[in-house]
Amino acid sequence: MLAVGADRYNIQGAVGALPILYNEIVERAELHDNFGVGEADGEPVFIAVTRDDAGWPYLALSLRCMPIAGFNPGVFLIPETDVLLIGSGERLLAYDLKAPRKLWEDSTMCGFWRWSRHADIVLMSAELELAAYSLQGERLWSRLVEPPWDYSISGAQIHLDVMGKKSEFSLVSGA
Repeated sequence: MLAVGADRYNIQGAVGALPILYNEIVERAELHDNFGVGEADGEPVFIAVTRDDAGWPYLALSLRCMPIAGFNPGVFLIPETDVLLIGSGERLLAYDLKAPRKLWEDSTMCGFWRWSRHADIVLMSAELELAAYSLQGERLWSRLVEPPWDYSISGAQIHLDVMGKKSEFSLVSGA
């Protein structure tokens, strides 16, 4: 398992196998969400969050992803709002780490790529979608894209290149 400390949290993750103490972690967690970890397609993904003042994870998530197809899971912590964003396979999730509670569940077509932050906006990149979220985890806008695609940020503008067709729009509003 890979563990990353960030702000008041320790986030652990594993891809390909569940941890040896999986059942014990799930039993002790305040919240455990299982999104088909026992299904046959893809690889199991396990994500656990521990507060810096506790020993056992209080949030445990069991998911699936398709790393062989280039779709690895990703987590993104927004420390100012205690929001955790997760992408795995086609599944997108947001959790309030203070409660803990799931804020929302969504999906993206084909597969998740990565999260990135630009000032007060978090971008979600996927095979066929680029979407923006607030620091509270609320979706602000979404654009359909098609590979090969890329973007760059200049000030408050996003420059999008989809298969050689270039466009520019507001990072905040998407317009």
